Amino acid sequence: MASSSTLPLCANKTLSSSFTNTNSSFFAKPSQLFLHGKRNQNFKFSCNANSSETDKNLDAVDRRNVLLGLGGLYGAANLAPLATAAPIPPPDLKSCSKAHINDQEEVSYSCCPPIPSDMDSVPYYKFPSMPKLRIRPAAHAADEEYIAKYQLATSRMRELDKDPFDPLGFKQQANIHCAYCNGAYKIGGKELQVHFSWLFFPFHRWYLYFYERILGSLINDPTFGLPYWNWDHPKGMRIPPMFDREGSSLYDARRNQSHRNGTIIDLGFFGTEVQTTQLQQMTNNLTIMYRQMITNAPCPLLFFGQPYPLGTDPSPGMGTIENIPHTPVHIWVGSRPNENNVSHGEDMGNFYSAGLDPLFYSHHANVDRMWSEWKALGGKRRDLTNKDWLNSEFFFYDENRNPFRVKVRDCLHSKKMGFDYAPMPTPWRNFKPTRKSNAGKVNLSSVPPASKVFPLSKLDRAISFSIDRPSSSRTQQEKNEQEEMLTFNNIKYDDSKYIRFDVFLNVDKTVNADELDKAEYAGSYTSLPHVHGDNATHVTSVTFQLAITELLEDIGLEDEDAIAVTVVPKTGGEEISIQGVEIKLVDC
Repeated sequence: MASSSTLPLCANKTLSSSFTNTNSSFFAKPSQLFLHGKRNQNFKFSCNANSSETDKNLDAVDRRNVLLGLGGLYGAANLAPLATAAPIPPPDLKSCSKAHINDQEEVSYSCCPPIPSDMDSVPYYKFPSMPKLRIRPAAHAADEEYIAKYQLATSRMRELDKDPFDPLGFKQQANIHCAYCNGAYKIGGKELQVHFSWLFFPFHRWYLYFYERILGSLINDPTFGLPYWNWDHPKGMRIPPMFDREGSSLYDARRNQSHRNGTIIDLGFFGTEVQTTQLQQMTNNLTIMYRQMITNAPCPLLFFGQPYPLGTDPSPGMGTIENIPHTPVHIWVGSRPNENNVSHGEDMGNFYSAGLDPLFYSHHANVDRMWSEWKALGGKRRDLTNKDWLNSEFFFYDENRNPFRVKVRDCLHSKKMGFDYAPMPTPWRNFKPTRKSNAGKVNLSSVPPASKVFPLSKLDRAISFSIDRPSSSRTQQEKNEQEEMLTFNNIKYDDSKYIRFDVFLNVDKTVNADELDKAEYAGSYTSLPHVHGDNATHVTSVTFQLAITELLEDIGLEDEDAIAVTVVPKTGGEEISIQGVEIKLVDC
């Protein structure tokens, strides 16, 4: 069944480089596989990239045959179902250009992939028969035998970097993330971005699938599964020891050195260390997980992120888990700005370099695990049914260096893809905050109404205000049909800066915002520095929504016509302006 094809590869320049097929059964200003289909297919790769070529048929895209390429709900759209438009068509791989760290600094190397000479002939991927599921273990619980296999597989992948254009090489795998997250591709004149939208979960699931199959092929073990970093459980809330052994293929020196050696992670980290106990930090983490998985994600678009069809701007809005804890974990792990003689965070601390840290893949394995855990919670927590999402496609090389297309619709069930996660307890499910800051209701006459506070030109200090609700004393049926959403309209900030603010209900500005295990904690908004299309001013405008139906029940405010809200800036508040705030009832 092994393929014997030899593929000359290149990346936007003339190159003669041959491969013998493998036989196998955040960031400071980021400008930033392995499939298995028919064997014995031969593909030619073009080494003559024509940067002047553009997508010629954008207006005549076959919506059933769309390729997104190699390659969040906080956004400008609301939760209403999106009218069918069209999936984003493929980027022109031949016109792949330099990725950018920021508007002035380019990535010093090309992140572009080897280019098949005829993209139209690239087949769709078909899953191979798998008599046994690949089980992904919790990294902190892995035994030494497993760790040795993982280290060997990663070492062999790194050795493939001797040929910089081998698509199976460690750096080429990292470049996949760079190319699609740091502006190397444009489509229809707009940057192609797989973060900050509903593409976040399916893109990274396929990415890990391919990466995992390559590792398995390099050690001749088709059952090998990537470990997941179990940061949602107290026993996993530190860098797993296997990744913290200097000299190992899994170690990366470009990490925040103060977060090594068993330091408890802060799942809400945004550059500032919270001065608290380990117990309080773990408690904060479990509270964040409860809010992001349950309270704030009762509806699909809140979890997955905003729609991103053809013709819309990139980065329409993150889902809950991409916002927190995904982004803070990147920043917590990566090197700090001005560390290692660079002005921005490196490796996990920046989109373009994140894949250069092996811990990236274990971090995203747990992010992916949250997809399955979220659906298991029930209610309306289910996959999107929008065809523009289901028909979006990506492009990867498999473990035999053959190119394939893959569809979002084919990655909705991990077991059908041949993998599953070793079970671990999820204590955050039962970690609804019950401790209250106030015994009763805040005196609304002591805080100004929202109309007197907004528009707000600068969130440089904590603010409190009262706001009217559209309806009170709703029945359970009414709650099931519509979610009550606290909505911050037209938030503007400099997207080259770190941004975070926290939101509380029924408290005033004296709230201790370092203790999140309070019933009044509603959620947080975050943004890591990133290149945002052709936005030379770096000013981004978003809408931020928090689901508060459950919160109002827990605090005992269901029958109130108005409530008090407090917003506490944590990072970059001087860069944030807010046009207005309202509470809306939205179909879930």
